[in-house]
Amino acid sequence: MARKPTRPARKTRSNKHTTFDDQWLAESLNQTAIKEGPRRKKWSLHDLKDIKPKTDTQRDMFEAYLGSDTTHIVANGFPGTGKTYLSFWLALRSVLDPDEKQDKIIVVRSAVPSRDIGFLPGDQKEKMAPFEVAYKDIVHELIGKATSYDDMVEAGKIQFMPTSFLRGLTWDDSIIIIDEIQNLTWLEIHTVMTRIGKNSRVLVCGDISQNDLVNKRGEETGITNFLRVAENMGGFEVLNFTKYDVVRSGFVRDWILAKEELAL
Repeated sequence: MARKPTRPARKTRSNKHTTFDDQWLAESLNQTAIKEGPRRKKWSLHDLKDIKPKTDTQRDMFEAYLGSDTTHIVANGFPGTGKTYLSFWLALRSVLDPDEKQDKIIVVRSAVPSRDIGFLPGDQKEKMAPFEVAYKDIVHELIGKATSYDDMVEAGKIQFMPTSFLRGLTWDDSIIIIDEIQNLTWLEIHTVMTRIGKNSRVLVCGDISQNDLVNKRGEETGITNFLRVAENMGGFEVLNFTKYDVVRSGFVRDWILAKEELAL
């Protein structure tokens, strides 16, 4: 009986070879890593972008903050005037200066959306992530790396705090940025202000026209009471940004001016 010929063994592809997709992905990740560079844990004033005030009110804000090591700032008024952007620059300037007393930035805001979007899934960090996006963009522009905000959070240089978790805290040696203060109730504002500890300074940003507490049942903005107290206690420099301070873009400025002319 004739022996049945054996079929040659099927050749398997060596692990040395990679598909086009694998090679593209590896090269893409490598290029991204080269572009971003290693994760950083230390920064200096040399890493901070040099900026100049663009309007008289911005210049007043710079002079009030930089002219004293104890003055607190209230930047109140129109959107697009650079209130939060300038606050971060001033805060980073203090934190990155070894001669200053502050070593971290505390960002405080209320988790109030401009429109009700229902329940947000996830843990506290995941719920707060959408509210941090703007700050990531600002720090990216001021420091120069897309991961700068996250790197500073990991290094303890920046801490984001929703107003729901403040009881029992004291912030020493910190720059506290209270953003969108018009979305805080008077009780929340009082809670924030009684967290301020030694060697700390406050930068407040607000705009009553963007109050997201409107039509929220049982909640009213505390910004009016806050401004009264700030002007009465001393130690605060209150700066009112007008439509002529809008610097975000030509379109935004034209929109705001047109809106104001129609009293809308």
